[in-house]
Amino acid sequence: MSIASVEAQKQLDRIVALGYPDVADISAAAFRSLARPLIGALEHSDLGSNILLVPTRELVSPESLIARTSINRMAGFTTMPPRDIASFLPQDGFMPPEGPFYLVVNPHTGTCYVNREPDVARKLIDSDERLPLTLEEGLAIATQHQEWLLEKNGFNLLGSRSADGRVPSIWMSQNAPRLGAVWPNSRHTWLGNAYCTARRGVSLFR
Repeated sequence: MSIASVEAQKQLDRIVALGYPDVADISAAAFRSLARPLIGALEHSDLGSNILLVPTRELVSPESLIARTSINRMAGFTTMPPRDIASFLPQDGFMPPEGPFYLVVNPHTGTCYVNREPDVARKLIDSDERLPLTLEEGLAIATQHQEWLLEKNGFNLLGSRSADGRVPSIWMSQNAPRLGAVWPNSRHTWLGNAYCTARRGVSLFR
């Protein structure tokens, strides 16, 4: 097995243990089988371990996922209603590859873009030839690398937006991960702007 396939399998095991099959309303075995083609395709990949395994919202809706994250036994939370969370959709150019699972390559919380307005950070990310993360991808960070919220920073997810222009954000609040939103012209000293270098679906490994 390659380093990437081992990492993807570890991440799959984690979200199965956190109850993602229940959210998808399928059995754990069926849920695992949906990830098998992508993990199998990684057998001959040289991507390494700095990847995120992301289920698409068609498989797992994002509304309840923040509550399945935790830090030091403090469960993640949000004050936004489910309809509000579901309204944060991927923007043009940042749509996920074909599902039901795909990979994010070299994810980061965007420490170098801390305290930047989302609209300004978006231009900087573009100029650095990086890709802003979406809501689903940010939830994957909070699930797989929750320690990053403590060791690095909270982050905006500029790849998603609601119809009113807000962008979703994840940060530490009350000693737990919190999902919220910010306006595109606001800045916060504790929020970076998360990014990656690539997204890959199973077809890109064939």
